Amino acid sequence: MPRGVPKRVIEMLRAVPLLSACNTKELRDVANLGTHVPVAAGKVLTEQGQPGREFFLLVEGEARCLVDGSTVAEFGPGDFFGEMALLERGPRHATVVADSTGEVLVLDGREFDRLLEASPSIARKLLKAFAERERANATVHS
Repeated sequence: MPRGVPKRVIEMLRAVPLLSACNTKELRDVANLGTHVPVAAGKVLTEQGQPGREFFLLVEGEARCLVDGSTVAEFGPGDFFGEMALLERGPRHATVVADSTGEVLVLDGREFDRLLEASPSIARKLLKAFAERERANATVHS
């Protein structure tokens, strides 16, 4: 995306809970990261046990998160996933499947690191989500 970011994109990002504490400059920096990718219903976005190299922000549509084949969460616009494998540098903890057509913003590992560096508030929210998901996974596996 070019440096000049349309106002509608900034406002869309501002509405995402993960990014809500960011100022306009930080939102512009986020908008210049990653690649917007359309997804079809049924598309597997992450696969449990496989290496994780991307972070996903669901821009449009719905998806479900499965651990060992069981649905453990449902995602809608503004939700994110993929952070666990990037933070741990390990395999995916879950499979995420698109339930409808939609769009995701995909950040590779370097872009994800830049996102964390762009705003301490984003880093704190991601770490909080990571801890909550780790706890939830522990109960699924026990």
